[in-house]
Amino acid sequence: MFVSPAFAQTTAAAPGGAAAFAQFVPLVLIFVIMYFLMIRPQQKKATQHRAMVEALKKGDTVVTSGGIIGKVIAVRENELEVEIAPQVRIKVVRATVAQVVTPNAPAAANS
Repeated sequence: MFVSPAFAQTTAAAPGGAAAFAQFVPLVLIFVIMYFLMIRPQQKKATQHRAMVEALKKGDTVVTSGGIIGKVIAVRENELEVEIAPQVRIKVVRATVAQVVTPNAPAAANS
């Protein structure tokens, strides 16, 4: 009398594996989206930077991550000798090179 017949009835036995799988689908989907939006582009950019740094040669004009622009005078295993002014040479670590400037490239537009 105190329990209505609707609450007393049991539901059909649903497989527990399907319900557990359905709970993990959104989590897996989030990781897949994060991989393609964040991790993969960073890995691609790092690979391009590594290839650029390994391809540096004498005579290249480079910009360091600190903003110093100069011409590569000597290439060593892990460092470069860069001339920033006539008779002024500095040593920089290869990994600090942000970009290689090509002399005939048009100036970047500031938008």
